[in-house]
Amino acid sequence: MVYAVIRTGGKQYKVAPQDVLQIEKIEGAAGDSVRFAEVLALGGGEGEPKFGVPLVSGAAVSAEIVEQGKGPKIIIFKKRRRQNSRRRNGHRQFLTTVRIVDILTDGKAAPVKAAVEAPKAEAAPAEQAPKKAAKAKAAPAEGGEEAPKKPRAKKADKAE
Repeated sequence: MVYAVIRTGGKQYKVAPQDVLQIEKIEGAAGDSVRFAEVLALGGGEGEPKFGVPLVSGAAVSAEIVEQGKGPKIIIFKKRRRQNSRRRNGHRQFLTTVRIVDILTDGKAAPVKAAVEAPKAEAAPAEQAPKKAAKAKAAPAEGGEEAPKKPRAKKADKAE
């Protein structure tokens, strides 16, 4: 039986045709086709397994999105003993359920309904750059001088 090791969402999965697995969320609706180009290893066919350095060239895995959903709720509880300090937080990870359709080798094209490329890990830092620019200090008012600061209100003394 042919299998492949793919990388998506910072994790690695060993997959075979008709496998159903839950991965970190990728864009797309149920029924869309997805292509995973980051194939780390191929095996199970004739001959020895093929390992990439770091990826197997010309190999891809095509899959179909079954559903979008959320994982189970995870409770994060932090306690510092003898400090009267407790924090409780929860999290539910967004997940995508996919069915592996085919393992493609030697650059074969995948059957495509509405092909969606699996997201790359480098996409996140590009979004953070505009946020830093927005936090820059505002330019001073006209005339080159800063606006005068308002005096702070003094707190009223407590009468006993």
